[in-house]
Amino acid sequence: MNRIMFKSKIHRARITQADLYYEGSLTIDEDLMEQADLLAYEKVSVVNINNGERFETYVIPGARGSRDICLNGAAARKGHVGDEVIIISYTTMPEQEARTWQPTVVLVDSNNIPVSVTNSVEAYTHYPPLS
Repeated sequence: MNRIMFKSKIHRARITQADLYYEGSLTIDEDLMEQADLLAYEKVSVVNINNGERFETYVIPGARGSRDICLNGAAARKGHVGDEVIIISYTTMPEQEARTWQPTVVLVDSNNIPVSVTNSVEAYTHYPPLS
């Protein structure tokens, strides 16, 4: 049996742009994509911390070092510039591998600069707003 597992996430990224008239997707700085083990056109879930919106889309690479997180197309209706989001990817794997799996977690500051990359998620940890 295969399980669907949380593969990686970029936690508390800030939306830097929203472009309603761009062909739909989510633009992410290529540096952030690499740190979160995301590929171009990979399916992701996006959770908007500010308004509770949740949606699925695919990733396209943004300019390396730009720190851009841009909602494109219809997704632009799901958030505003400055909103914090969690971008989550998933993978499937055999149950035996899933039992020891460790995801990649990229925590970023308010400018989308990574402050840590870990392989664990702490239950019941409160993350205060980043300034």
